[in-house]
Amino acid sequence: MPLETSPWDIVDSLDTPERIALYLEAVLEDGDPALLTAALGDVARAHGMAAIAQETGLSRETLYRTLSDKENLQLTTLMAVLKALGLKLTVAPASAAA
Repeated sequence: MPLETSPWDIVDSLDTPERIALYLEAVLEDGDPALLTAALGDVARAHGMAAIAQETGLSRETLYRTLSDKENLQLTTLMAVLKALGLKLTVAPASAAA
């Protein structure tokens, strides 16, 4: 008997600000800009792309295109999306000083 599986989408798990922050933090640790862009797209889909579009002043189509892993995310778009999601970007040392 074949193993039955069901589709899984990260969007279903992004239901609290804490989970969103942990997800984006993990993606940032990877250091891949394309992965960060795609992860922001996941978060935007979880919260409704139309609402994020309205908050940022960008069209839904622009957001879908911009938040794909094929686009180079502009800093202004990154900051606008984070603000619309109620998140902020912080900086910390890459490693603790010895």
